[in-house]
Amino acid sequence: MNLPEIVDRTHAYYCLDCGICTGSCPVSRVTPEFSPRLMVEKALIDEEENPLEDINIWSCLSCGQCSSRCPSNIDYPEFVRMVREEAVRQGKGGVAAHRGLFQTIMRLQTLDVKQSKTEWAREAGRISESSDTYYFVGCSPFMEVEFREDWNLDVMEGPRGVLKLLNAIGIEPMIHDDERCCGHDLLWNGDRENFEILARRNVDLIRGLGAKRVVFQCPEGYLTFKKYYPAVVGDLGFEPIHFYELLASEVQAESFGFNGLEGVVTYHDPCRLGRQAGIFDAPRDLLGSLPGVTLKEMEHSRENGLCCGTSAWMNCSSCSKEIQKRRIQEARAVGAKTLITACPKCRVHLSCALRDMEIDLKIRDINDVLAGAIKS
Repeated sequence: MNLPEIVDRTHAYYCLDCGICTGSCPVSRVTPEFSPRLMVEKALIDEEENPLEDINIWSCLSCGQCSSRCPSNIDYPEFVRMVREEAVRQGKGGVAAHRGLFQTIMRLQTLDVKQSKTEWAREAGRISESSDTYYFVGCSPFMEVEFREDWNLDVMEGPRGVLKLLNAIGIEPMIHDDERCCGHDLLWNGDRENFEILARRNVDLIRGLGAKRVVFQCPEGYLTFKKYYPAVVGDLGFEPIHFYELLASEVQAESFGFNGLEGVVTYHDPCRLGRQAGIFDAPRDLLGSLPGVTLKEMEHSRENGLCCGTSAWMNCSSCSKEIQKRRIQEARAVGAKTLITACPKCRVHLSCALRDMEIDLKIRDINDVLAGAIKS
């Protein structure tokens, strides 16, 4: 797909030159020369340089804040995603974080490799060989390997908490060793071919198991299945449902007891879960049910929530670190001692920045917090 076609499909030609996108963009606040609007203009009129070689197409966080405020409803993140696909087709790409480890893991999963993704679950709770509900664990087990030893970050606290909570509301889900990464990062890294392989593998697996619904705690997995998989596989044959919406409808306030967390906490809205999937209330309702906890909102929250600073394990930079530090400072500004997030990547990225800051703040996974408070 050529650049004019991409501009046409994303309605970028409706741009009013108002600058709202630039004023909304977290990258632009740190790097003034970055602008969603200017990316489009360069793609259309730059005759001296190849727009596909512009580093700015890889600096975009795809957080969607620009499009949510755009008076012309231009889909800038989709523009960036499509341009990246074209760049990759021409052999041009961005700079992968963490030595490209996670991209390599994702591409390996397109092959017939054997995995062990259920052993942790058998130790943490009850799973079933046959159930209407499938729990899509996602990439947390791989992230655990990378961040546990050096960062002392237990990424699997999240999935263990989800399983405990599912069991508490009477659900013993299916989990399977053949589950693959959802492909979110490959999709946003421009690797459409391998993304489609992962999509087909996952949907074929879940259909074959006979599940009627798939529960996600990962915002990226949920949005990818719901928004992008149907374009690859057609009708999924099952219902994607986010865990917090399921839990909020099943758990009453009296289900929670004190778990050692008290005082002021704040909640960080992941871009994919909040602004892009529209799930704002359920996590807050659940946290508000915890005894002894006072939930306060940061300066930027809900639809205006600030991105965690890095997307799809690409282009982690000084700009990313500045965005993350600003988010942590917002949490402390409301007096919070604990910042709670609903995305494993947000937790990793914010924890990375916190290591370089002398701030008394804990960053916790909401699933671990809720599971620790559930009454047996």
